[in-house]
Amino acid sequence: MQDFEIWMFIAVFQEMLGWAIWPIAALCVAATLALGMVLLRDRRLVAPRLLRAELLGLLGGLAAVAAMFAITSSWPGDMGGPIDWLLAIGIFVAGGLGTAIGAYAVAGLFARRGTVTTPGV
Repeated sequence: MQDFEIWMFIAVFQEMLGWAIWPIAALCVAATLALGMVLLRDRRLVAPRLLRAELLGLLGGLAAVAAMFAITSSWPGDMGGPIDWLLAIGIFVAGGLGTAIGAYAVAGLFARRGTVTTPGV
């Protein structure tokens, strides 16, 4: 393994995730574009919406770790060295961030204009 190429990583992820890699990739692109649209439209982050998205992100992180254990047919007791734990933490963070981004974008796309109120104003 002399060179690092993006195609090598795509092949490894496709081998690990099978058919699910392409819907996951499409969902990531769609959530990112939707977040960009919401931020351009609102011109700011809406705190209550962000808080709800962060709370859903915790559930998304847990779901990502549960999916990891289901795909690999293992349990937390099977995790050996520090790299296993770092990978599990990375999967939790990636799942949480992705869910939070997607939840904020969806909530922003379906929010009615002018319904956001700021306390004390």
